[in-house]
Amino acid sequence: QVQLVESGGGLVQPGGSLRLSCAASGTIFSINVMGWYRQAPGKERELVATISSGGYTNYADSVKGRFTISRDNAKRSVYLQMNSLKPEDTAVYYCNADAQIPYPVRNLEVWGQGTLVTVSS
Repeated sequence: QVQLVESGGGLVQPGGSLRLSCAASGTIFSINVMGWYRQAPGKERELVATISSGGYTNYADSVKGRFTISRDNAKRSVYLQMNSLKPEDTAVYYCNADAQIPYPVRNLEVWGQGTLVTVSS
């Protein structure tokens, strides 16, 4: 069974910073794309940032220049450094991974349970 476990959410004041972490566990051959998505109250889940196994990154326009995604392939982990946080960044943040698993060998999209980020004074 493949699982993603997130950590690092919490309450932060506007302008502050938080770092989210996500680690994959289970029997995995490889992980291609890893990413972060978020869902604010009353809104649909949206992409925040993704990173390929080779380090290619993609960001939502709303977070460009403020958020940085990174990963450690050896630890099967992905991180999201969030700076200059705004109240509109308040949401549940979900980790996502496109994993290749056995047996038979196949691709599996995995989601974490989510971690709440609240930006408020």
